[in-house]
Amino acid sequence: MPHPSHDLQQAEAAISDVIQSLIDSQEALVEIGEKLENPTLKRYFLAESLKRAQFRGELESVLNQEGVSDLRETGTAAGTMQRIWAGLKSKLGGGDRTLLATAEEGEDAAREIYDSAMSRYLPLPIRQLLTSQAAHIQMSHDFVKAARDRTSQNQHAA
Repeated sequence: MPHPSHDLQQAEAAISDVIQSLIDSQEALVEIGEKLENPTLKRYFLAESLKRAQFRGELESVLNQEGVSDLRETGTAAGTMQRIWAGLKSKLGGGDRTLLATAEEGEDAAREIYDSAMSRYLPLPIRQLLTSQAAHIQMSHDFVKAARDRTSQNQHAA
């Protein structure tokens, strides 16, 4: 059986990875939301950004309860590159469809981070929290994908 301190270190690393992903996701959702032309999608993305901030707060609270107070909150290099790429695509006239495709890629990355975290040892309350958050991110991914598909169909019909 693994040593408890090793288990807690694994759980801390998993949550830290998810928090970094949530920082990326939150910033990307705001940036993409601000560039979208569709006002309904714009509102959705900005609301979803706030949801990611809430998720981050929940996870930081769990870490603080475990005695972890020194959190590195910078996001990841991959997340920064994705936001830069989305901005470039937008400036080159990619439109909502391109922005939605970029957002879908970001949601895929967030799902992968959650899957990776949940493949590690996690105390039950942390696992339950991550499971709930991952289910929401899956729903968001499905919404973004459907919006992208609708936008593609509308562009082809025009």
